[in-house]
Amino acid sequence: MNVADFTLGQEECTVKKIIILFIILALTGIGFSVAPAEEGSIVSTRFSLRDTPKYKEGFTHFDYVNPDAPKGGSITLSSTGTFDSFNRYSQRGDVAEGSDDLYDTLMKGSDDEIDVLYPLIAEKLEYAKDHTWIIFYIDKRAVFQDKKPITADDVVFTFHTFMEKGVPHFKSYYKDVAKVEALDSQRVKFTLKLPRIDLLHSLAGLNIIPKHYWEKKDFSEPATEVPLGSSGFTIDSFKMGQYVVIKRLKDYWAKDLPVNKGRHNFDFIRYDYYKDEAVTLEAFKAGEFDFRSENVATQWATLYTGDNFDKKMVLKEEIPHEIPQAMQALIYNTQREVFKDIRVREALIYAMDFEWMNQHLFYNQYTRTRSYFQNTEYEAKGLPSKEEIACLDPVKDKIPPRVYTHEYKPPVTDGSGNIRPQLREALALLKEAGWEIKDKKMVHKTSGKPMEFEVLLYSPTMERITIPVQDNLKKLGITLNIRRVDTTQFINRLRERDFDMVSGGYSANAFPSSNLKVAWHSGYLDSTYNTAGVTDPAIDYLVEKIDQHQTDKAALLSYGRALDRVLQWNFFVVPEWHLSKFRIAYWNRFERPAVRPKYSVGFPDTWWIDKDKDDKLPKRNTSK
Repeated sequence: MNVADFTLGQEECTVKKIIILFIILALTGIGFSVAPAEEGSIVSTRFSLRDTPKYKEGFTHFDYVNPDAPKGGSITLSSTGTFDSFNRYSQRGDVAEGSDDLYDTLMKGSDDEIDVLYPLIAEKLEYAKDHTWIIFYIDKRAVFQDKKPITADDVVFTFHTFMEKGVPHFKSYYKDVAKVEALDSQRVKFTLKLPRIDLLHSLAGLNIIPKHYWEKKDFSEPATEVPLGSSGFTIDSFKMGQYVVIKRLKDYWAKDLPVNKGRHNFDFIRYDYYKDEAVTLEAFKAGEFDFRSENVATQWATLYTGDNFDKKMVLKEEIPHEIPQAMQALIYNTQREVFKDIRVREALIYAMDFEWMNQHLFYNQYTRTRSYFQNTEYEAKGLPSKEEIACLDPVKDKIPPRVYTHEYKPPVTDGSGNIRPQLREALALLKEAGWEIKDKKMVHKTSGKPMEFEVLLYSPTMERITIPVQDNLKKLGITLNIRRVDTTQFINRLRERDFDMVSGGYSANAFPSSNLKVAWHSGYLDSTYNTAGVTDPAIDYLVEKIDQHQTDKAALLSYGRALDRVLQWNFFVVPEWHLSKFRIAYWNRFERPAVRPKYSVGFPDTWWIDKDKDDKLPKRNTSK
């Protein structure tokens, strides 16, 4: 993972590409000693938080790759929308596919562990036992794509450029970095204002940019020129807004490092852009591109059929997994007056008849999401333990009382479509909040203003599943307007908090990380990731405690579950659903390793082209 990756919901695979454009990877960890440099510091080639790294000193490759996988060939994939920039970090514009891949990080994580980093640009690190500073040792072999060496000066330049011209969230997150200095050409030191192991660890996730390329360019602006990168990929060709071709560099200096061995097996990856998801699916079935991950249940159940499937030229698979799941949801903007009352937020949840939708729209494929730590041990179940109660005690007067007395569960219906009992519950809550029905309209008792708000979305798929909620709200006299805009408008309105409710989600949390501050702390109110606009002292307190206890597993378990309960009972979202399996379809021209990475499907990272299979397929339009 790198600083640009952040995953959201199940029903829309592209949500993560649109909503979370510039997320900073702030995962945490502690080092495992190779040899002490001096008293008070540790030297290591690995950096992990909770467990001993899976891969020992001197490992040659990750377990989920084939180190002898053949290289070569071209594949074609798809993307929805358009693009007008290759600068992944500009503060405006639609970035092209592949732009994420142009830069390497100091260290690289594996896809079968959480928060464990191994050497890439940095061959090792040294850090203070009191977590106040860290030194990265740049591999002497490391070069940019023009063969100029990557130096400590480039790392210093990278950090300052992100701080001064990158997205605002970077500056907020790294505000506790006091100094960055090049000790010599191969060593760069970061000194913190206060001890923070998570911050030391996250610095290893910096994508390194070349000073000699960017120092005379405006890093904050979109780029139509292909930037000089530090990775093994560049953009080979493109037609603005229509397609882009990513090229693997065969002379990439790090191609045989343990973190890269057996990976990146295709010479070219082409992304063709489509305006419409329905057209995209038909293009896949016709052979216009090679691989598709399906996130729409109806399409998966009904449209993956035809001669090519019958003849096994296209394969369809469901692969179960235990990956933590995102909180896909309709998210309230709690800065809007209508949603400031917790009773209103709770009432509107009753308008989503998940059981009916799952049966009639999703072929019973989904499970209702109830937790911000879904599919992890941090998911709050039952009543709080004495350890959780101790965590909550300092803010007990600032949290909903039901946190202590009830287990949170979203409303359940009988699936018949008749939700009168649920609507009665909603109506009672709305009356408590000062609302009443007059002339078949829900109006406020004091102002007489009718309850009317808008949900912002960009996908016709999400529009289809929002309409039943709209219909149920209408029965309560509430007007829900559905506003579908293009992706650029969606992003801009999200950034400017110009919405009442939005179809989106919160990233899957494998554990309670320091990243939770960005999503929930009032200090990040202007962050795109604090989508609900939360300013709550109890939540501030809990995420701060989580940030302070990153190396304490027992404390994280209690604080994580406590936070989950407080978020659940504040009703910041109308929770939707998740699916604990991959649904993939692909043209039968690939092979893949026997072992799948624990936290990924592995495509295209570890797959390769099987020439015998490829030769048996009819000639298709998938070449560069």
